[in-house]
Formats: sequence, C-alpha cells, structure tokens
Amino acid sequence: MYTANPQRYNKMSYNRSGRSGLILPPISLGLWRGHALSTYERTRELVLHAFDEGIIHFDLANNYGLTPGDAEKVFGKIMTEDLADYRDELVISTKAGFHMGPGPYGEWSSKKYIASSLDHSLQRMKLDYVDIFYTHRPDPNTPFEETAEALDLIVRQGKAYYIGISNYNVEETAEMVRLFKERRTPFVIHQMSYNMMNREARDSGLLGFLNDNGIGGIAYGPLAEGLLTDKMSEKIAEDLPIHRTNKHILEGAGREKTQKQLQELAKIASQRNQTLSQLALAWLLDQEEITSVVVGATQIHHLDDNLSTLKNSHLSKEEKRQIQNILEK
Repeated sequence: MYTANPQRYNKMSYNRSGRSGLILPPISLGLWRGHALSTYERTRELVLHAFDEGIIHFDLANNYGLTPGDAEKVFGKIMTEDLADYRDELVISTKAGFHMGPGPYGEWSSKKYIASSLDHSLQRMKLDYVDIFYTHRPDPNTPFEETAEALDLIVRQGKAYYIGISNYNVEETAEMVRLFKERRTPFVIHQMSYNMMNREARDSGLLGFLNDNGIGGIAYGPLAEGLLTDKMSEKIAEDLPIHRTNKHILEGAGREKTQKQLQELAKIASQRNQTLSQLALAWLLDQEEITSVVVGATQIHHLDDNLSTLKNSHLSKEEKRQIQNILEK
C-alpha cells in the first residue's frame, strides 16, 4: 500500500499559470514516452517517486504509448491502486488532436472527435474529470468556433476544469483567445515546443502574447529529446530521435553549428556546477512567461537530475548575455 511522502510539499515551490487559479510545479512529468516505460512496475515507480518529490502535474495525451492509449491505461491503474486518495492534490492533463484511430473521426479537432476522445481518456484513466484538457493541434479543416465550443462544453459538463491549447501559432492563439473570452471559457495555458535551440515561441511573439493576456506557458521538449545533454555536447549521435519540431536544428549545416553551440553552453553549465541539461531547464524556468516545463524522464535518476535544477535555476544578467550570444551565432 503506497503512502505519499509527508514532506513532499517542502521540496517544491509552485507557479501560477498566468492570471488563473491553476498552480503547477516548475517541473512536470510527461508520460509521452510510453514505449520507453515498457512495464507497469517501472512507470509506477517513476510516477510515485515524482509525487513524493512534489511533482503534482502529470501530462498525457490520448495517443501516448507504444499503442495509442497505453500511457493513459497504465496511469489509470496507478491512479486506482495508489493515488486515488490523493486525487484532489493532482493536476492531470490529457489531449486530443493527433492521430488516434482509423476513419474521419480518428484525429484533428472536430466536436465529435474531441468529445469522444475525452470520454475514452477518462475511461482509460479511471477518472471523472481531468484538470486540463488540450486541443493538441490546430485543425485546418474545422472552424475554430467548433473547436472552442466543444472545449467550452467539456468544462460546463464537468469533464475538465481548465482548457489549454498546444502547437498553435500566435495568430491561431489570438483567435482562440477571442473565442474563449466570448464564452468565458477558462483557457489558462498553452503548451508549446520550446528549448534553447528552438526559440520560435519567443521569436514569433507567442510568449509575449500569452503574458499580455494572462495565459501561462508550459514547454515540452525542454531538452530537445536529449540533444541538450553533456553526452551530446561531446558528439551529437547520428541516430538521435529528435522531435519533428526540432528537426531543423540538425538539418544541413545546422548540425555542425549546433555542435559548437552545445560545447560552449556546456562550459557555462560547468561554471555553474550544473549539467547542460540542468542549464537548459534553468534557462527556461528563469523566464517569467514559463509556468512549467514538461520533462520526459523515464528513469528515476534522470528525473532527480532534472529536479536538482531547482536548487540553482536563477541566471545572472551576465550568464543570460553569454547564453544569448552563443544561441545567436
């Protein structure tokens, strides 16, 4: 029988998502690497350790896992057998939008797909509601009004407390903000690909727009799928399984440029007595627009290494300047 660490909240400080009432840990645990967490026992050990360390936010999606839905099923078993008594302390998020199944209602953001997807997600996770439900990507063929109405209905039905969007650009985000304001929908967070090597979220003005509108930002891929690590600073692996949003970093002459940047960043990390991964997380967490980062650790010692960042997540003006110079080369 699992009993949570009574000191868990002494280990973590928490951030408010924009101007909402949603509060998240600076480091959240994403379970998208369901294929790497090949056993229930291994996933359970990681999730419970994270909770004992003060991580209260667990991020999922309908299609996560070796087979779509597997990650939610495993998490549902952990919820039922270990975390049911702690449900009110947890922030659980899931998403719908990427490919989940065959046929015209197996992906994207129609009302039918979003509504049915969440119902299935709740069944898999053995939950009555999720805390955050995201539309996982904009749908070019469905009116944004339909997507917004579907998400608003989900909140009114009590199936989600808050709404988020993911992978929307500035213009698309602005349109969703308008639609949600009309409906008084609690849209409080935007999840985007963002890391030292992929700064589109800032360069495009998305982060500034979110901040101006009181919406939190949560970064996925903060380490660019393992690129921002000491090992890769020595030599980038030829077969690094980099995410589609970060592929441009290693295309053509970009690989050699990135290698040099990683080496220089690793030197700054060393001067701070940190790993490159810890510096990369600190760089994100030092930005006021970022409420949390979603790490995809699959081993406890990697998660603990990520959490150690919180002991030194502030960057001096000089360190920021040095990092900026490296990234802009």
